[in-house]
Amino acid sequence: MSTAFLDSYRFLARYNRWMNQRLYQACETLTDEERKRERGAFFGSIHHTLTHLVLADKMWLHRFACQDTAFAALPPALLTLPDGSDYTSDLHPDWPDLKSTREALDAAMELWLADMSPEFLLSTMRYANTKGVPRAHPAWQAMTHFFNHQTHHRGQLTTLLTQAGVTVGVTDLIALV
Repeated sequence: MSTAFLDSYRFLARYNRWMNQRLYQACETLTDEERKRERGAFFGSIHHTLTHLVLADKMWLHRFACQDTAFAALPPALLTLPDGSDYTSDLHPDWPDLKSTREALDAAMELWLADMSPEFLLSTMRYANTKGVPRAHPAWQAMTHFFNHQTHHRGQLTTLLTQAGVTVGVTDLIALV
């Protein structure tokens, strides 16, 4: 099987890390109070939107890690969430903790994809969603959602940062090429 399909996800992981580094660097120019200020966004603040991405990434990576294929790059210690966590939980109220968790997740994603076989993407992924409903579909569909979800919320973040007077610069995927 060709690795082109898998290589596209590896490219998205590099883009993910690159954009997260740029967003977090832009957020460093704001005070903690400004990052946490209610701005009328879906998750309220810049900080809570960033936290949502970390939580969602942990949830999805945990789902991937629980499939039939073992992934050493996705250790339980990195992905474990406290019982009762949902997409609105603020598990990282401390900025340095949130930032270091983001960096660890981004590094783990790249290692995970570097070790992944192309066959994994065609396997059937089985898990329960956050409401406990069983789901089953090709892993590539979950991977596409995983990266699309990140891009969606980073778009919201660039708007929030622009409204706060912070310029992120070019965010287009092609800029990484």
